[in-house]
Amino acid sequence: MDTNVINLIQRAPAANDSGFFARSYPASEAPASHLTNEQNLLTLFVSDLSKGLMQAEAARVQRGEIGRPTWQVMGNRLRAHIIPLLGAVPAQAFATSDAQRLIDHLGAQGFTSTTIAQYLVLLRKVLMHGVSIGVLRDVPAFPKVKVRSQPRGSFSVAEYRAVVAAARRLRGQPHPVLDQLASGERFWIARELLVMPQELPWLIRWMVNTFVRPSDIKLMKHRHIDVVRGKHVYLRMNLPETKRHSQPIVSLRPAVRVYECLLAHRREQGFGGADDYIFMPQLKNREHALAVLNFLFHWALEATSLQKGPQGQSRTLYCLRHTAITLRLLYGQGIDMLTLARNARTSVNMVERFYASVLSGEMNVGLLQSRRGRPN
Repeated sequence: MDTNVINLIQRAPAANDSGFFARSYPASEAPASHLTNEQNLLTLFVSDLSKGLMQAEAARVQRGEIGRPTWQVMGNRLRAHIIPLLGAVPAQAFATSDAQRLIDHLGAQGFTSTTIAQYLVLLRKVLMHGVSIGVLRDVPAFPKVKVRSQPRGSFSVAEYRAVVAAARRLRGQPHPVLDQLASGERFWIARELLVMPQELPWLIRWMVNTFVRPSDIKLMKHRHIDVVRGKHVYLRMNLPETKRHSQPIVSLRPAVRVYECLLAHRREQGFGGADDYIFMPQLKNREHALAVLNFLFHWALEATSLQKGPQGQSRTLYCLRHTAITLRLLYGQGIDMLTLARNARTSVNMVERFYASVLSGEMNVGLLQSRRGRPN
């Protein structure tokens, strides 16, 4: 997700009450016949179609067809770049050159080809909404953007240990930004949160041993976690649905110890109830909680000079998920792609494109040179 969208999400209105959609998009989209009679179609602009699309998508959220975070990201992207650049373009005059303007604009802002392609998908959706309500006959051809998939910068075992060690060393220390703030000056994070918390080393180890996404971190509560002790010891995590995946996740054994330490610490703080969040439970704004954790994680990365991946990628909390999957591919004996993908709530195609793509044959040279035993 691009930085501008992340910043906008932090300022987005909460979508957890029944009147949210009505307040955000109160007017219903008028049918084409009504628009023809009461409004000159030439006065309809891309901004009007954008508002209509967001209302239609809000209805889909209420029907459970898409998630609210997806709807919010759409709105944030529209407000961030599409409407400021193309909102005043008459809908019926929209041309291929306008789509190219958006591509050039986003490219100048430093966006990746993947992000630009996502913006084009959204822009096409805006115009298709115009087709669906009868305002437009068709959508003009869009320029093609060649998307180059670049895997996130996962950590090697040594790097992973170094980041955990740095987070431990920094526990209880104030963030350097506090030295730069004048008396009474405000920062986007409250001053009491600008101290390395006890939980960050646990968070890093948790993500590498559970395969979860950062978006799972902000939603996880203790009622979602079961400790299973039998032939194997692991956590069974029945997390809220993300990206249309709802099946439970099974952790690796080290995650059990991490969770037990974290739970004991939470109970000392007065948290740890079934409906308390596992990480940053004191923050009710979960988008803000995740942003704070990412900020603190960057502090640990800076302390180890590991902010960039092997191909120059900026590292974030999401890299810990990539590390979890990559290390399983490297060191999981006989693990198959389907089992790993199902447990990580992703697809085999995604594992091959973004996780296995960073592996080389030499990393598992032992398996490559192994031989089956002779049959008796």
